[in-house]
Amino acid sequence: MATQQHSFDIVSKVDLQELDNALNQARKEIDTRFDFRGTGSRIEGGRDSLVVFSSDEFHLRAMMEVIEARLVKREVPLEALAWGPVADGPKGTVKREAKILQGIDSDKAREITKFVKRLDKKINVAVQQEQVRISSKSKDALQEAMKAVRENDFAIPLQFTNYR
Repeated sequence: MATQQHSFDIVSKVDLQELDNALNQARKEIDTRFDFRGTGSRIEGGRDSLVVFSSDEFHLRAMMEVIEARLVKREVPLEALAWGPVADGPKGTVKREAKILQGIDSDKAREITKFVKRLDKKINVAVQQEQVRISSKSKDALQEAMKAVRENDFAIPLQFTNYR
């Protein structure tokens, strides 16, 4: 009788509906808060990236705090946004762009692969598009790998799917 191979995938996906809900709540709060009146503060975008605009860096930081609070409330990981530097915007304003991270890029996939390989030599690791497949004959080895990956900070939100 052949022993069965078990596996799971490590993915990095953002619930875009929850992200959208969080951004809409942040927009409403920014539109109604007295301290943002007359600052031209606004949030644009929402699928691949978003850009925040305001009259100065102080209000820009305050907007980011509002956005992050809404993301946390809606259980969207803050690591899902990669903020760029503050830049000059139109008409003397400042802006800051954030890329919305979806999928595991090749550098991160390599980092995860090396990490898992160091745990146990009997575990097989394969990078498939924007996810990493972990497989082994031992369910215990897979559970240990899952626990170790969960405890290590790879600076991107990770989920585990297709556990077989």
